[in-house]
Amino acid sequence: MPEGDTLFRSAATLQRWLAGRTVTEASTIVDGLAASRLVGQTVDAVEAQGKHLLIRLDSGQVLHSHMKMTGSWHVYRAGEAWRKPRRQARLTLACGDRLAVCFNAPVVELLQPRAETIHPGLAGLGPDILDNPPDWREIRRRARSRPPSLALGELLLDQRVAAGIGNIWRCESLFVERLHPWAPQSAVDDQRLDALYATAARLMQAQLGPFDGAMLHRYVYSRKGRPCRRCRTPIESRRQGDMARVAYWCPRCQPAPATP
Repeated sequence: MPEGDTLFRSAATLQRWLAGRTVTEASTIVDGLAASRLVGQTVDAVEAQGKHLLIRLDSGQVLHSHMKMTGSWHVYRAGEAWRKPRRQARLTLACGDRLAVCFNAPVVELLQPRAETIHPGLAGLGPDILDNPPDWREIRRRARSRPPSLALGELLLDQRVAAGIGNIWRCESLFVERLHPWAPQSAVDDQRLDALYATAARLMQAQLGPFDGAMLHRYVYSRKGRPCRRCRTPIESRRQGDMARVAYWCPRCQPAPATP
């Protein structure tokens, strides 16, 4: 699943290629999306909100896409070969000689002005973890409004607390902070909770520099059975929470919480 840093890079690329340009052609296979309404509109800005990508148009409308597990945005110059099959294109936007293609995104929709405030996927989002700086006080307030028994590994994935953290960075930040995924949030004080979110932000920010398509140094994510980079203990993994995302951790560096 694309995470906040991936969407941030995609938004920055689309902003650089499309902002200030008028949509000259548009096509889609998305039911209910009238691509013709996009033609003639100017792209005001492109931004990421957590794992959501928003293309703001001069009419006040917003083209909203959510990548979930499969989606991605590509940009091409006119005539350039595509890196994915055309049958996977959900939406194509041409701005003169520049082309933006949304591949395989399950959610692509055109929102009317001010509809973001009532949109079920956008209205409740917490502060973006890649804001500069994130609203730490609000993140802490939202986190502490969740049950004290909620596991830290589940808390980090809650987009209503902080938007943008996905499975990779919840695993990596918990490792760096030496916290077990199943430790309850009541086990950490406010200072340590702030540090955990700050570490997630720092690790994700490190992905926003020069990027060659490979994730930078991983500590635990997708390394089950391989030796911990700190202590050489084999990494463990198990599914966690309602979403059943796989958590990875080092049993020595991240000791399990004590059983009551």
